[in-house]
Amino acid sequence: MSILTHPSVSQTVRYERARATVFEDPLSKALLERIEQIAPSDANALIIGETGTGKELVARQIHALSHRTKGPFIAVNCGALTESLAESELFGHEKGAFTGAIHQRIGWFEAAHNGTLFLDEIGDLSLSMQVKLLRILQEREIVRVGSLKPIRINVRIIAATNVDLEKAVLEGKFREDLFYRLYVALLRIPKLSERRDDILPLAKFFVERYQTDPHATPLRISPLAVKKLLQHRWPGNIRELENTIHHAVLVSQNGVIEPDDIRFSNLLHSRSKGQSQGTQQNDLEPSALPEILAHADAEKLLQSTFQHLFQASQQLPQLNINELIEEQFIRSAYTYCEYNQVHTARLLGVTRNVIRTRLMKYALL
Repeated sequence: MSILTHPSVSQTVRYERARATVFEDPLSKALLERIEQIAPSDANALIIGETGTGKELVARQIHALSHRTKGPFIAVNCGALTESLAESELFGHEKGAFTGAIHQRIGWFEAAHNGTLFLDEIGDLSLSMQVKLLRILQEREIVRVGSLKPIRINVRIIAATNVDLEKAVLEGKFREDLFYRLYVALLRIPKLSERRDDILPLAKFFVERYQTDPHATPLRISPLAVKKLLQHRWPGNIRELENTIHHAVLVSQNGVIEPDDIRFSNLLHSRSKGQSQGTQQNDLEPSALPEILAHADAEKLLQSTFQHLFQASQQLPQLNINELIEEQFIRSAYTYCEYNQVHTARLLGVTRNVIRTRLMKYALL
């Protein structure tokens, strides 16, 4: 199992994040290959992914595999910077530059000299700050607030966002020229529900991390608890998984994590359910299927619906839509049938060979 961890926390880290990810799922392995490709260069990088997917962790891995690895890694949450203090925080200020500036202070750009500056949630920067950031990327120099003297800097910029920057550009909320400056090396991090082969290895890692008694028998996760973890949607991604396992470790008994020890946030569940209904009516999450089967006749209805829609998807002229719908139905049916190929084939009304071919095609086998 390929696993990436950061057990030691540098003094430059400003807020806590999940410190591990695994590369078991095919999508994760592809991401790791992409990281290894772009890390040796000095190109600016843009990481796109939902909250909790491990964007800072990926940025740290890029830094660790680059020639800047001995230099500082500075992480800044742009969403936490107020408009009035953002310039001072990023570029520093001179003594007396404004009320309260009683000392000279270097900014995060100077602090990251000869290293990497990670700008998380860059989509939250104001347009005025975007203009200043663009100039720095072009000129490679900063000017402290209250000063006229430019200071040369040698910094690699890695930006991250959980918003659609292309849409933000079209809406005039993000500068197009800055977007293309950051777009040189792009990494998209799949959400945890899309890389389900990573769930169990991550869960086991967090169990080991939060079982603090070195003399205790190592905790194990029961088969039913494993099933519960694999069926969940994980709208909070790795961060939600980490917190869920942390709670399970605290309340578990007799050295085993049982299904009752695993509790999910109703807030996150409701939000993800509302988003899926509001934006993707046809996006059936695997974990939603057991909830549908609350009534005795529901299974027959589900089977009929599956077969009808699956067959209809084969008639779609658009290949990309066809692929998307087909893969989602295969994933949902395969999960509902507890990863049994024969049962999945029967549910969809096709042969086992057809199911096996599709499972291999979508890296589910």
